[in-house]
Amino acid sequence: MKLTLILTFLTTFTVFAGSFAQNTKLSLKIQDRQVREVLNEIENQSNYSFMYDNRQIDVERRVSLEVQGKNLDEVLADIFEGTNVTYKLIDRHIMLMAEDSPAISRQAGPVKGQVVDPNGDPLPGVTVVLKGSNVGTITDFDGNFSLKDVQSSDILVFSFIGMLTQEVPVGNQSIFNITLQEETIGVDEVVVVGFGTQKKVNLTGSVGIVEAEQLESRPVQNAVQALQGTVPGLNISTQGVGGTLNAGRSINVRGTGTISGDASGSPLILVDGMEGSLDAINPQDIESISVLKDAASAAVYGSRAPFGVILVTTKKGKAGKVQVNYNNNFRWSNPVLLLDMMNSYEFVNYWNDADYNGGGSGQKFSSDFVQRVKDYIDGKLDPTDVAQVRGDGKWNYDYTNANVDWMKQYYRNWAPTQEHTLSVSGGSEKWSYYLSANYMDQEGLMRYGTDTYDRYATTAKISGDISEHIKIAYTNRFVRTIYERPTTMSDGFYDHIMRRARPIRAIKDPNGFYMSDINYINALENGGRRNEENDFNTQQLQLTITPMKDWKIIGELNYRTHTDFTHEDAFRVYSYMADGVTPYRALTSTSNDYVYEYARKSYFFNPNVYSEYLKSFDQHNFKLMAGFQSEWNKYRDLSASRQDLITQTLPVLDLTTNPTASISGQIQKWATVGFFGRLNYDFAGKYLFEGNLRYDGTSRFREDKRWNWFPSVSAGWNVAAEDFWSSVSNVVTQLKLRASYGKLGNQNTTSWYPTYQTFPTGTANGNWVVDGMEPNTASAPGLVSSSLTWETIRSWNFGVDYGAFNNRLTGAFDYFIRYTDNGVGPGVTLPAALGTGVPRVNNVDIKTTGLELSIAWRDKLKELNYGVRFSLADSRTKVLSYPNETGNLGQYIPGRYMNEIWGFHTIDIARNEEQMEQHLATLTNGGQSAIGNNWHAGDIMYEDTDGDKKISRGAQTLYDHGDLEVIGNSTPRYMVGLDIDANWQGFDFRMFWQGVLKRDWAPSGMVFWGTTSSGEWWSTALKEHLDYFRADENDPLGQNIDSYYPRPIFNGKNQYAQTKYLLDASYLRLKNLQIGYTIPARLTERVKIAKLRVFASGENLLTLTKLNDTLDPESIGIGRQGGTVYPLSTVYSFGMSVNF
Repeated sequence: MKLTLILTFLTTFTVFAGSFAQNTKLSLKIQDRQVREVLNEIENQSNYSFMYDNRQIDVERRVSLEVQGKNLDEVLADIFEGTNVTYKLIDRHIMLMAEDSPAISRQAGPVKGQVVDPNGDPLPGVTVVLKGSNVGTITDFDGNFSLKDVQSSDILVFSFIGMLTQEVPVGNQSIFNITLQEETIGVDEVVVVGFGTQKKVNLTGSVGIVEAEQLESRPVQNAVQALQGTVPGLNISTQGVGGTLNAGRSINVRGTGTISGDASGSPLILVDGMEGSLDAINPQDIESISVLKDAASAAVYGSRAPFGVILVTTKKGKAGKVQVNYNNNFRWSNPVLLLDMMNSYEFVNYWNDADYNGGGSGQKFSSDFVQRVKDYIDGKLDPTDVAQVRGDGKWNYDYTNANVDWMKQYYRNWAPTQEHTLSVSGGSEKWSYYLSANYMDQEGLMRYGTDTYDRYATTAKISGDISEHIKIAYTNRFVRTIYERPTTMSDGFYDHIMRRARPIRAIKDPNGFYMSDINYINALENGGRRNEENDFNTQQLQLTITPMKDWKIIGELNYRTHTDFTHEDAFRVYSYMADGVTPYRALTSTSNDYVYEYARKSYFFNPNVYSEYLKSFDQHNFKLMAGFQSEWNKYRDLSASRQDLITQTLPVLDLTTNPTASISGQIQKWATVGFFGRLNYDFAGKYLFEGNLRYDGTSRFREDKRWNWFPSVSAGWNVAAEDFWSSVSNVVTQLKLRASYGKLGNQNTTSWYPTYQTFPTGTANGNWVVDGMEPNTASAPGLVSSSLTWETIRSWNFGVDYGAFNNRLTGAFDYFIRYTDNGVGPGVTLPAALGTGVPRVNNVDIKTTGLELSIAWRDKLKELNYGVRFSLADSRTKVLSYPNETGNLGQYIPGRYMNEIWGFHTIDIARNEEQMEQHLATLTNGGQSAIGNNWHAGDIMYEDTDGDKKISRGAQTLYDHGDLEVIGNSTPRYMVGLDIDANWQGFDFRMFWQGVLKRDWAPSGMVFWGTTSSGEWWSTALKEHLDYFRADENDPLGQNIDSYYPRPIFNGKNQYAQTKYLLDASYLRLKNLQIGYTIPARLTERVKIAKLRVFASGENLLTLTKLNDTLDPESIGIGRQGGTVYPLSTVYSFGMSVNF
């Protein structure tokens, strides 16, 4: 009875499928091609896939045919005319069979077989599963497999990395001999683009792709960190103060987009079609990322995406049994670069030398004290033998017995993090769902106080068919992040701990109190805390209506709220007099206890309606899309602070006593509306065309400036699809030329009301008294330009995509030109009598040019599958116009490239007095006195490049720059990524390098130089600085005539930008290294585990650079003193991933 029902079902289904096949129309023009290639073309034009045993079906046979609008039955009849081949349709699979092949009826039972490659060699490690279930196995060393209790209605799915996945209906067979074909990489890959998808082979714009496996198992906090170096042209850099737990990253696509002071050059980031943040998404939920780089690719998003788009697609459920996945990651962080301080003896001698070189006595520290420091370093004195008490009763903290490396004191050697993710997915033929939850608990490197970051994230997605013509999808995503740090750990903190990090200062005094009133440990532990809590709640609803075949109407409602609540309290901290009883407020303390509260909530609403229609006839294929998009954003905030807490145990506003409270609040809104359309056309997959048109309006400009048209066009030629290419198609399998042009507008101003006059106000800051209190004030508003309008971006892109050796070798090359016109810059200078600032106007133009290259190789050597990806990108930006009439070197200069370094040419350090005297004697018109005085051995000898017999900087303008010349450029050039992966018998390996091959850097500040022109309170002393000039052979630290650094001095005459200290800031960093092992299924399935993988991974493990040990190449240029930053982290981790 059971067998009868199955046979009846299969017969009925086959009849039904056959009638459906009769309605599928195909157009083919084939000339002397293999049957296998013809079947692939049919798969491309239909929703069917072919299954066959190539020992029964001759797919190497060559055929020729030309059909127009024939149904599938007729086409198959033509292909197999004169053969014994017949076919059946089962669930969109076309099973080809020889008429004389055995057909034995079978009940549920075992099946077995062997899997081989195209050469007939056995394939071990092939995954064999029953479609829609977790039942499966892996082929053994000889490629053999077996499964029990298999129904005739089941479908076997064979998958192996580097090979095409094959699905085979069981039918009446019990023995299967399967030949897996090598995967033709990239040909049928589908890429997410604006408001839809396209086959990669048909793309005419510049699009970069990142797959989920490139992000998996990376021990990173968010997806931004994992994206660095993965896509050529996607540039991600450190910003702010470095590696703090809440640090953001700067993102741009293809270099500098704008230099307008109030405009953003960042790409638009969309998560499942809705604007979002890569910081506000669980990285484990990401399925793929597309980066739209040229104007043609991004044009459909209009003025919101003038500098590219990052499209994030998250995972969703699939039909089949419930899939449960759990993965975890335990990691430990330590500083990539922790600055190494001088010891106390080195420090006091260094400081004394700097004092003497500047004209002082050289006795910052007396000879007696220097000797005592030496005795202490040599172990001759006890740490408790502290020095003097000052006349005011305080300890003299610069005269203690100590040798403290303050950087190692503030930062710990390791900090733990744990992360856990659980996901559940599944569905039926009509409905599917995906649920996930993520928790991360991260600790920072700061040793004192609380330095933590926690993330809680949940995702719920459900989609399904309401009816035959209507589909619905809903997503709910919630992310909460909580960052807590000591209040004193603000941006300026990293400067302070560096310049006050004197090793001679003890941590605690003999009474057990923190010794120094400039010791920040006390403030870190007891000076209050700052807690930042952010909630992101996203709701997305999509309705898809298919009124008829090839026509879709999609409606989307996207809604997001972002709630930001910040609490900050600060408490006085105290040091104690030498008596151990009397406290006094420490220098590191806030002047008054206070409480600060900040609450902000933003609302983002985004409805989209668009329609898509496909039409094909003969070999002409059209795809038309048109739609409407609107965005509305509103936020309101409220902040309040008040001083003088009653108690530190309950820091709330109500428990403060100061009569004056500082309160502020605001409401702001912006909105956009856009109408868009896109036409895609291709002829026979050879000649490709795409046109986009967007009509955008924004609330940020005046009514007569709000709307604008933004067109783009792109075209491509699939050379490899031409008949004349067939003779080399077995070598060069892919070759596509493409070009694009587009125009976009930028309305992403940081000011939401750039054309409104604003009144500067002040709180209780009047210079008079009203009713016994200082009044609030308002001053004259600034002027605004009535003509302020769109910044426009024009972009050209020329590219080639290629593949060779059956697409084992693939890649792309792009060259682009981008103009940013009508940027907003400063207005003309008006007399000070105006009494207010001049309006900003559209008067800035820049041009960016660049190139991108990607090369990938994927292959297998028997059981070893491996792949290598290399990417390179370069860009540079020239200023075409900017209001800089004098050519001030400190501003943008028309006609010059951005980030040029103007500096002196260095002859050398004067190694003795005679060298300096001879040098100065050649400078008969003033020597080097224009830039400093008292030149001696150990100082820099600058070159007279303009021949005026003196060293000067002139007026520091383009027209009078003295001896300054362009000596370098700090723009990062030739950014590279190298990704190597492999797997063998369950082991997997990945190594990823990222770097910059060319960058110049002119260092400034105390981290590189040690002593600075700002004096001893803005100077420091690192081990690297010991390599300074010392002429005296009896110097306590030893003579050092061939030094790297000039003699230390508390002024900047030796520290001008110059060729001797023009640093090569290029680097190559091992961003990630991971090794994993998947436990054999024969072991895990005993405990109902479908797959179990364990792994170890590391981040930022090795850096190759020519910079010295004072600078991290990823941190230069940030912080207040060019390197006074929270260190980046090296991360070691291990974890596992379990599928049930």
